[in-house]
Amino acid sequence: MNGSSRRSPQEIADILRERIRAGELKAGDRLPTQAELAEEFGVERGTVRQALRALQDDGLLSNVSKGSPPRIATPVPAPAHEEPQPTMVALAPRLTDAFEADRVRVDAVCLTSESLMLALGEPLRHIHEGRIRPETIDVRLLLPSRRINLAFPVPVEEGGDGDNPVHERWLAMRNAQARVLQHNLLALRATHGIGVHVSFRALPFTPPVKLYLLNGEEALLGYYMLTRREEEWESRNLVMYDVLGSTSLLFSFARQAGQRDQAFVEESQKWFDALWETITTDLTLS
Repeated sequence: MNGSSRRSPQEIADILRERIRAGELKAGDRLPTQAELAEEFGVERGTVRQALRALQDDGLLSNVSKGSPPRIATPVPAPAHEEPQPTMVALAPRLTDAFEADRVRVDAVCLTSESLMLALGEPLRHIHEGRIRPETIDVRLLLPSRRINLAFPVPVEEGGDGDNPVHERWLAMRNAQARVLQHNLLALRATHGIGVHVSFRALPFTPPVKLYLLNGEEALLGYYMLTRREEEWESRNLVMYDVLGSTSLLFSFARQAGQRDQAFVEESQKWFDALWETITTDLTLS
């Protein structure tokens, strides 16, 4: 390699991270020396040290010292309390942990924001009690567009007059819950001086799963389970195929739980970002 194509610390860290993920470097293996890595990548040792620090921060290296090359860390198994739990049991404590960071980022893909709106009550209470105080909070939500034909909820039997009260009910819920969520978060600007940003984008499809990404460190995934049910809405009896998102089991994937979980979190974040930046559109809560 020559000086015109020198790698950055991030690029070197990404290459070594991929070798660990692919199994070329296994738990317990020693990395090459800094001198060997510097020669391989055509960079100074200081650049290598920066890359190794990034891997150390990710929990991928152990025995990091000046005396010898570090070893590849043994993956930490997920603790028992991270077994799948219903959304309304699992989400609030995970959000509360995420809100202990200085810079909070929550990305979510949902049918509505009901579960997230309710679960945010716990970390917001901790902020108002003075137990935690993040510097910034950035929340991005992907919700289905009002203009699409939803896969669910849908009437069991289509009406002949073109009227679709099931869609109207869903839209009213989507907008009302998102407005409450937005209001409760933005209120932190005035009450605590926290930098808050809440934004929405509209999906051109019905999401078959719900996904919550917390600070780029954890992904929570739940399946929307369809069921037939009835509900009174605006003096009408609606018979529909719908989902109860609050009871969906959430499966947790944490970057620190091993290479498999780390890959899932990273790919989920890439998927979310790609949707946000490409085929989604501005969403108006009206």
